[in-house]
Amino acid sequence: MIVVEHLSKRYGAYTAVDDVSFTCEPGTVTGFLGPNGAGKSTTMRMIAGLTRPDAGGSTLLGVPYARLANPGRHVGVLLDAGAMHSGRSGRETLTLTARLIGLPATRADELLTRVGLDERAAKRRVGAYSLGMRQRLGIAQALLGDPAVLILDEPANGLDPEGIFWMRGLLRDFADRGGTVLLSSHLLREVEAVADRLVVIGGGRIVAHGTQRELLAGAGTIVRGLDAAALRSALAAAGLAATPAGGDGALLVHADAEAVGRAAAAAGTVLLELRAADNGGLEQLFLSLTATETKEAVA
Repeated sequence: MIVVEHLSKRYGAYTAVDDVSFTCEPGTVTGFLGPNGAGKSTTMRMIAGLTRPDAGGSTLLGVPYARLANPGRHVGVLLDAGAMHSGRSGRETLTLTARLIGLPATRADELLTRVGLDERAAKRRVGAYSLGMRQRLGIAQALLGDPAVLILDEPANGLDPEGIFWMRGLLRDFADRGGTVLLSSHLLREVEAVADRLVVIGGGRIVAHGTQRELLAGAGTIVRGLDAAALRSALAAAGLAATPAGGDGALLVHADAEAVGRAAAAAGTVLLELRAADNGGLEQLFLSLTATETKEAVA
């Protein structure tokens, strides 16, 4: 289990993480979603004991990361696959890690096979690896100690479609055997396919959390009118809050479709589209929740 309570981190006047709290239960995959700069990586670094928080704290398996005896045997972490020593081979990288956490060198070969790195790849220097190969090696390193918890920051980066499918199955199997997974990603469709619960962060704050069904059930209504300005005025007159939901003039309204339709009808506004927002899936929900924080396109 991972428990995060009121984590905050500031860099001068800039607040990177602001009072973040959430829980990841055993047997589940938790998707940690947010645009670039939202605070995902900083939060994960604090959980893994690599960055000191200014306030709050976190526990893994009931204790802070720094107090875990031989943490590599309990928690597997992949935060930056590019940080591995480029001069070592894949096998040397895993063998060294195995020895550091008290495991036999043979464990390295077991994990190389498990993540699909063959003998030729095992002998190659990490500096010659593609990004996808580095990600596979990083996942192998995280799994080396047979941990109960995995913390993975953008693990699908560089993986081809086959690799993403493989990773999804690996994480699902890990959770189904009782493990706890915290997974950050911009690949929203892949998170949608594997995550049991979602935590959405924007501007350093948690803006939503829960199961996909719980979040999508309260997603509101998508509406688009023939006269966009008239529609916005009609909604405002009815006291209904609306935010842009795309480049075609569509709006996300935090009310059910009946209330939106009545507001438009009362003002004589012609509607071109009126539907429940959950029809847009996780991607539409993500964009609406982080609309004021997203600085670049989401994959």
